[in-house]
Amino acid sequence: QVQLVESGGRLVQAGGSLRLSCEASGRTETTYALGWFRQAPGKEREFVSAISWSGGNILYADSVKGRFTISRGNSKNMVYLKMDSLKPEDTAVYYCALDPLSGRLRALKYTYLGQGTQVTVSS
Repeated sequence: QVQLVESGGRLVQAGGSLRLSCEASGRTETTYALGWFRQAPGKEREFVSAISWSGGNILYADSVKGRFTISRGNSKNMVYLKMDSLKPEDTAVYYCALDPLSGRLRALKYTYLGQGTQVTVSS
């Protein structure tokens, strides 16, 4: 079993920045991709970003490209999402996800999913 624990979500004003963190623990595969999804009230879950084990393959949704930056920690079990120029439409619960392949995360497929952290952007 693998646990994913997100942190860093809070209320922030439009134009501000936040950094979300996610730590993977437990019986993980040898290598795995990590990523972020989000779900706003009344909307479907959507892909935000993903990063491969090596960091060589990074994916972003068009809606966040140029504003969000995903990275992995040196220990590989941590993933971060730096969010800049936040907009009210970025308001959502952000979920950390783990899968062997970053491409599967892009398709909202995952092996493990965290409980989520709330990000609220006020106008």
